[in-house]
Amino acid sequence: MTTDFETEKATAAAWFRQLRDEIVSAFETLETNHDTGPLADAQPGRFEVTETRRSSDDGSDAGGGLMSVMRGGRVFEKVGVNISTVFGTLGERAQAAMMARKGLPGMKDDPRFWASGISLVAHMQNPHVPAVHMNTRMFWTPHAWWFGGGSDLNPCLEYAEDTDHFHATQKAFLDPHGSDHYPHLKAWADEYFYIPHRGRARGVGGIFMDDHCTGDWQADFALTQDIGRAFLPAYVPLVEKRRVQNWGDADKDAQLVHRGLYAEYNLVYDRGTKFGLETGHDANAVLMSLPPMAKWA
Repeated sequence: MTTDFETEKATAAAWFRQLRDEIVSAFETLETNHDTGPLADAQPGRFEVTETRRSSDDGSDAGGGLMSVMRGGRVFEKVGVNISTVFGTLGERAQAAMMARKGLPGMKDDPRFWASGISLVAHMQNPHVPAVHMNTRMFWTPHAWWFGGGSDLNPCLEYAEDTDHFHATQKAFLDPHGSDHYPHLKAWADEYFYIPHRGRARGVGGIFMDDHCTGDWQADFALTQDIGRAFLPAYVPLVEKRRVQNWGDADKDAQLVHRGLYAEYNLVYDRGTKFGLETGHDANAVLMSLPPMAKWA
């Protein structure tokens, strides 16, 4: 590893942990404050936190992280907020994937890597409250470094004003970095979160980027931070507004069918899922994004 990037890697990993702590606190507050509407009489949910480890072929330290999962809460049926910092060497299939995406020379001669990030997926009790996904990450090899991430909204019962708020908040956080960022990352999300075999998107979009490296680490990290900072103000007001609405069997059925779309996408197309399993990270943490229940028509 080059000495120049040791500080940057530590800074990024510490910030992902800080964002994780802020989100976990905000979500537990939502659980505690849910004292009206459906499930208000249930016990508020709390996160269960476990350490995760990455498996290495020779048994040496390969990093790990924290898996924080809440199940069966008043507001959240299942939500996971994971962070990890992992390192080691990339296997042949992971090398091939990286070289195909980045065109990195010398990968076979020096396949070391380091990666850190946060990943969040929330599946809600109330079908009127949209499911949501967010992640940000930094990746390093001796040949290159880059950032990635974004967030997207996945309602089963769509409300135009909720979609507008989610997108407007993200735009407000991205515009200080340049007016071209939001439309570019929105279009990228629309393309990335599309399910070809269903001929539709899995939700109402958001923002997404990958392989982002302008050569200015500070500027790229600042953009990545604001993608993360946008999440709570974009999402929490929607939860607060919709969690008190009543729902019926038809609403719940629509939610379970929509969750099937989410499961299909994550298992078939999602790069993060593929990379996590390919590089030996804890399978339970990698598959945390899957819903607790789903159905197919």
